[in-house]
Amino acid sequence: MTDATFPVSSAPAAKSSLLVVDARTRKRNAAEARFRAYGLGAILISVALLVILMFTIFRDGTGAFRQTYLEIPVTLDAAQLDKVGNRDPEDLKKVLTTSYGKILENSLQQAITSNGINVEGLSGPDVANLISKEASAQLRNRVLANPDLVGQTVDARVLTNGRVDGYYKGRVTMETAARDSNTSPAQLQLADALKEKGLIATEWNWSFLTMPDASDQRPEAAGVGIAILGSLYMMLVVLVLAVPIGVAASIYLEEFAPKNRLTDIIEVNISNLAAVPSIVFGILGLAAFINVAGLPQSAPIVGGLVLTLMTLPTIIIATRAALKAVPPSIRDAALGVGASKMQSVFHHVLPLAMPGILTGTIIGLAQALGETAPLLLIGMVAFVRNFPGAPPEGLMDPASALPVQVYNWTQRADPAFFERASGAIIVLLVFLLCMNLFAIFLRRKFERRW
Repeated sequence: MTDATFPVSSAPAAKSSLLVVDARTRKRNAAEARFRAYGLGAILISVALLVILMFTIFRDGTGAFRQTYLEIPVTLDAAQLDKVGNRDPEDLKKVLTTSYGKILENSLQQAITSNGINVEGLSGPDVANLISKEASAQLRNRVLANPDLVGQTVDARVLTNGRVDGYYKGRVTMETAARDSNTSPAQLQLADALKEKGLIATEWNWSFLTMPDASDQRPEAAGVGIAILGSLYMMLVVLVLAVPIGVAASIYLEEFAPKNRLTDIIEVNISNLAAVPSIVFGILGLAAFINVAGLPQSAPIVGGLVLTLMTLPTIIIATRAALKAVPPSIRDAALGVGASKMQSVFHHVLPLAMPGILTGTIIGLAQALGETAPLLLIGMVAFVRNFPGAPPEGLMDPASALPVQVYNWTQRADPAFFERASGAIIVLLVFLLCMNLFAIFLRRKFERRW
């Protein structure tokens, strides 16, 4: 056995100091600075894109919350509306909206004459079409609600057509009106003259939030009232079904279920269901709830059941993550002082996991609120004019939903519907913002520190 000898370098060892920045340190610091710059750049790009998106939505959608109205005196001629003279509502219902349209046209013509308005090239259709086709239906409903108005002169506040409304919102100009068959420069000049006399004004439009959808020829009368109510009904169904089932399933799988092959298969399938495209749940809802169970199409109960199936995996995964975040020492301490397994879970683990459970639940509900594809397959894209009744009967009535209403309006040709669609997106964003703020409030309220 011999000693191993190693050649010793004759070069002097390089001296290094923590106070001196060498080449390797400079290289490492430069790489770290580049990484921070990349991260900061990614954040700035994301924020810039978000700002551009929000600016575009609010620029195009805020006009939906303002509407142009015409206010003129209208004489409800009894000779046209109540020939019998008995003011019987059943007889008044026989009068069509075309008769009310002629009354509004004559009243507008009288207002033009009495105010001395003279527009060159103005035709009869320009005067008649300045008023929305929805105005005659609204005036008819007003008379049916109060038959004593027949024979009187009342102040009527009616909608102008979509082109005149778009003119005061910057969407229509004199140049585009000359090429548009639905309006004319003379009609816009008449609108300017009426506005100078104080008969036309653009005001805040509460009707956008309360009125139902309108036909393709009446974009100025379209609203999201039924869509808001339908979305609320569906969220009510999801809240009642998905939250208890999802939380109970999570507690059992995380705290009580034995660890065997069956539970492993269940956990894998839950994770897979969370990644399934939402349109697949729509096909399932169409087959199971409509074709087999016989539930009505376009009903909030069907939409709520479909969204419940879609939301359950998200709630289960979020709840299990919140339960796992509770330290095992909490369980061990509870069991050590004599608590049962159920007492340790419901008295100690569950209250500590409640903030995460509530946050995950509300995020799942917010995700369901914005879904469109599964609702299209169950028929919620249908045109609905009548408001659904109060629950539980109203859950079976036809309704729409906010994301479906946005999709429906973007498919129509009139540019005024695109403005309506952007306005509905703003309403949907407000809903989502409120739900997320509520989630933050609940997390702060139920948060416990250990």
